[in-house]
Amino acid sequence: MDPREPYGWSLGRAVFRLVLALIVGTAVVFATAPFFAFRALKAAARDGDAHALAELVDYHAVRDGLRPQVAAGPIAASAPPDIWSDPIGAVRRAIEPLTPTPSAVKPYLDTRGLYDLTRGYAPGNAPAEARGGFPRLRYWGPNRARFAIAAPGATAPVIFSFQRRDLFSWKLVQVRVPPPPP
Repeated sequence: MDPREPYGWSLGRAVFRLVLALIVGTAVVFATAPFFAFRALKAAARDGDAHALAELVDYHAVRDGLRPQVAAGPIAASAPPDIWSDPIGAVRRAIEPLTPTPSAVKPYLDTRGLYDLTRGYAPGNAPAEARGGFPRLRYWGPNRARFAIAAPGATAPVIFSFQRRDLFSWKLVQVRVPPPPP
């Protein structure tokens, strides 16, 4: 045994193991970050933490996605004006105040509504003791993840789409709710 290697390890082998452990750890954290974003969304909605929800939810994108789903009549989702094709419209959209949220969408975007959705129920229809199940992963990609969660006895799940905004930061950008029962 070499006196420079008291435990039989060389310095190079220890550095290699450390680098390998860091790479594997980073990959695991990168892959599981959407699950933690969903859990953080559920906890912030349960606790009524509006500041945490502001960091976790892109309200403008979610509102635009919910509007056609919950409106009484069909509404076409409009694309925002592009600075290259419609510069005046893009500037006008940037400086005008946000349009008020339609009353049909409001229950879906408040803290209680989001908490009910994360448990698989429609806003205001969840029993107080309902905890909701574990979300099922419907799709995972490097920049987007989709989760589905259904209430017991529900015919269709609520689907949450998260988008990666930073290396480990994910934001809710779309909620697809099941159609109301006839």
